Amino acid sequence: MPSRLPESKKPKPKLRGLLGVGLDHQDGHKRITRGEKFAIVGGSAETHERMTEGVVKTMEKLRRKGRELEDAEPGEVAELLRESLPGKK
Repeated sequence: MPSRLPESKKPKPKLRGLLGVGLDHQDGHKRITRGEKFAIVGGSAETHERMTEGVVKTMEKLRRKGRELEDAEPGEVAELLRESLPGKK
């Protein structure tokens, strides 16, 4: 049943954690990295490392701002991830 609350009254969704999934592995290794509020699974060694580094940097940037993942807007987290991912811009 759809919610009948007006848009302004609906609770905003909160981020509880981040999940990164790499799909480019071909070497048969199962890569899993878990941290506080994130998990990275799969990917080639390079992709897995890149995703992990990006998420860790994003979490550090949030903490430097005095905030936690749950306090941040999804758009802000997406922008921080784009800035933090090494290599591709």
